[in-house]
Amino acid sequence: MSTTEPNIDRVIDAPSDNFVYRILPRWLWPHAQLARWDRPIGWQLLMWPCFWSSALAANALAAEGRLNLGLFVFHLFLFFVGSVAMRGAGCTYNDLVDHEIDNMVARTRSRPLPSGRISRRNAKIFMVVQSLVGLAVLLCFNSFSIVLGILSLAVVAIYPFAKRFTDWPQFFLGLAFSWGGLMGWAGLHGNLSLASILVYVGAVAWTIGYDTIYAHQDREDDALVGVRSTARLFDRDTKIWLSGLYGLTLLLLLSAFIAAGAAFPAVIGLLIAAALFAWQIKVLDIDDGAQCLALFKSNNRVGLIIFLGLVAAIPFA
Repeated sequence: MSTTEPNIDRVIDAPSDNFVYRILPRWLWPHAQLARWDRPIGWQLLMWPCFWSSALAANALAAEGRLNLGLFVFHLFLFFVGSVAMRGAGCTYNDLVDHEIDNMVARTRSRPLPSGRISRRNAKIFMVVQSLVGLAVLLCFNSFSIVLGILSLAVVAIYPFAKRFTDWPQFFLGLAFSWGGLMGWAGLHGNLSLASILVYVGAVAWTIGYDTIYAHQDREDDALVGVRSTARLFDRDTKIWLSGLYGLTLLLLLSAFIAAGAAFPAVIGLLIAAALFAWQIKVLDIDDGAQCLALFKSNNRVGLIIFLGLVAAIPFA
C-alpha cells in the first residue's frame, strides 16, 4: 500500500512554523526537509566540535602572540556554512540508504522520500549540489585540512549502514560528527596535536550520549524492524551509560584545555556544561519521546556554552 498522501507536505517531527515554510516556495520544501533545514539542531551539533577546536587553537596561538583574529573569525564562518551543507548532504544520503526502513517507522514515514514527495533521482542531484558547497568550503582551508576533511568521507559513508551490523551506530555517528574536533585545530595550525585529538574523542563520547537520548524516540519501532541502536542496547541502564559518556566528555575536554594552555574561563564553561549534563540525566524519561527530543536539542546549549568559555579564555591583548 502506498504511503503517499498528497495533502501532507510537512514532516511530523519537525516544527511547522519553521522559516522554511515561511520563505521558501512550496516546491523546495521536500529539498529543505531532506537537508533538515527545518531542524537546525543537526548542523548545530555538527558545528560545535569545529568551533571548540578552532577556539582552542586560537587560545594556543594567542598565547604565543601569533593569532590572526580575522582568519579565526573567517574559519568560524566557513565551519558554519560547511556544517549546514554537509549535514544536509549527509542526511540526504542517509535518507536514500534508509528509504525502505523509514517507510516502516512511524516518526520517519512522513519524510520526503518514503512519502513520495521527491524522487530518488532528484534527491541524489540535491545531495551532489550540497556536497559541492561543502567542497568549496573545504578548499578555503590549508592543504593539510583539505586532506583531513576528505578522509572523513570514509566514516560518513559507513554510518548509515552501521545500524544494520552493530548495536553501536551512535559510535559511528560520533566518529563522523566529531571530525570538526580535528578540523578546527588543523585549520589554524596546519597539523594535529594531542589537544585536538582529545577534543575529537571527547566529542565522540558526547555524540553517543545525546544521540542515544534521541534514539529512544524510535526504540519500539526499531525493535520491530530490526534496527540496532545504543538506545536498545542500554535500555533501562541508559542513565548509567550517560553518566559515563558525559563524564568522559568533560574529562577529555578538560585534558584538551590543559594540553593547549587554555585559561580558566574555559573551565567555567565546562562546569556549566557539567550542570546541564547532570540535569539531562536526572530528568530523562526514556519512555517519553517528546521529552527525549527536547533533551537531545538542549545539547545545542551545551555546545554553545563550551565555545563561549573558550572564546572568553582567548588572551586577545
